[in-house]
Amino acid sequence: MAAPSFDAIVVGSGISGGWAAKELCERGLKTLVLEAGRPIDPARDYVEHVPPWAMKFRGFGDRKALERDQFIQRHCYACNEYSGKFFVNDRENPYSFDADKPFHWIRGRQVGGRSIMWGRQVYRWSDLDFEANARDGFGVDWPIRYADIAPWYDHVEEFIGISGEALGLPQLPDGKFLPPMALNCAEQVVREGVAKRFGPERVVTIGRVAILTAPHGGRAACHYCGPCERGCITHSYFNSIGVTLPAARATGRLTLRPYSVVERVLYDERRDRAAGVRVIDAQTHQALEFRARVVFLCASTLESTRILLNSKTPRFPTGLANSSGALGKNLMDHIMGGGAGGTIPGMEDHAVHGHRPNGIYVPRFRNVKASHPDLLRGYGFQGGADRAGWGRMASQPGFGVELKKGLHTPGPWHFSFYGFGECLPRPTNYVELDSEKVDAWGIPALRIHCTWSDNERKLLHDMSVTGAEMLEAAGARDIHPFSDDNPPGLTIHEMGTARMGRDPKTAVLNGHNQCHDVKNLFVTDGACMASTACQNPSITYMALTARAAAYAVEAMKRNEL
Repeated sequence: MAAPSFDAIVVGSGISGGWAAKELCERGLKTLVLEAGRPIDPARDYVEHVPPWAMKFRGFGDRKALERDQFIQRHCYACNEYSGKFFVNDRENPYSFDADKPFHWIRGRQVGGRSIMWGRQVYRWSDLDFEANARDGFGVDWPIRYADIAPWYDHVEEFIGISGEALGLPQLPDGKFLPPMALNCAEQVVREGVAKRFGPERVVTIGRVAILTAPHGGRAACHYCGPCERGCITHSYFNSIGVTLPAARATGRLTLRPYSVVERVLYDERRDRAAGVRVIDAQTHQALEFRARVVFLCASTLESTRILLNSKTPRFPTGLANSSGALGKNLMDHIMGGGAGGTIPGMEDHAVHGHRPNGIYVPRFRNVKASHPDLLRGYGFQGGADRAGWGRMASQPGFGVELKKGLHTPGPWHFSFYGFGECLPRPTNYVELDSEKVDAWGIPALRIHCTWSDNERKLLHDMSVTGAEMLEAAGARDIHPFSDDNPPGLTIHEMGTARMGRDPKTAVLNGHNQCHDVKNLFVTDGACMASTACQNPSITYMALTARAAAYAVEAMKRNEL
């Protein structure tokens, strides 16, 4: 039988895949979206309002099952009894790494991908970020600048709804914002103390977040129930199930196929084009092929690169579209875990109302105006303040009724700055196909080689110093700096391995996320990134995807693809 044919194939249904589907369908293309995992039914799968006493393991999960089936995924705070079903089974989806160089690859395989349980923080990049590689010589220069992507940031933000505060900072461009969430009283104290000591150099603001604070696009405002990683029945935060995929479906041009594990991209040697994809049905293990004029890889950073590495041809013996040799190289993730915590005295008569699904943000201030003598690039802080509750039971004095009375009143206000720093692109951080290991569908697994450099560790230490400085300026007590030793991958901001660049000899993709070597093949997830900046990257993936889709459709109209 002839392979089913479409105008476009999108591999992956998460943050970037949902946007590719929406844009391609709305621009007139009959589009097939292939998802490796299962479909999601919000009425069944979203459990944000289920109380812990209604769960068999009170929300923590079956420890033995987690250690057996999700020994990597369980390192993510959200992989528990409520939302563990949104994370992969590690036995079915193996990968390897050197024992002394761990990499925690956190994955979600279902319709919606990790957009169901992502952190929802969204920060634009500036030219400080797009020019960084050219300025200090690490990696290759980005083929785009802020002016190229700014209209697409607008396009994405206006559609999905972003709440936040405009600041007028050149290193963190303002966006199209809904009203910001409010800082609580302790956060206001810290904000004022930092402003008094450091002026405009260091700014404490509310996080910019893809959660609605007002009705938007037929979706309700957030009601502050808190545990977004369990799903959101009101669609108040952005995920592809509730926002972009419905928009694509409304065109009548979308075909969504779950349980479709893409093994490789099919390549037509004669036409020098991608012809479609080969899929292994996740339930039957049957091999299928689908054809299209254009293919978008949006399977997530490492999955898209794995597909390309596995798509070897006589012309591309080291992976499809890899004449540059850059495929698989320059893997990056944000380094996280440096900062400081402390107690904010007073305000014992104040308490929070509800569970605000957001924290504070401190935009990058290192290497913005003046160069630091010891380290490159920079970092931002997330965090916030709250009062200690029942969780302090182990340290609360008393017994029986006395203990209960003591716990009835919330404890003191505690504030924490938690840093996220930029990772330099280095070819020594790379992935390759494992010659011995395959997944449950017989597809070669990845072997990952990734470690932090001295610069990342310097950033981590500097976070602990400046975090403590800001808490001291705010009048905090019992300040404790910290510097966590988190492995790469655990920040879940993996980027690189199929980077953009101007020169086909040093980059896989051009400035429109189009493969230099295979013109009708696009990669728009985190694999395309040439550097990481220090901001959460998802809003940039969305903007790049929308931009690439528009470019692809116009090129098809000109019969270039």
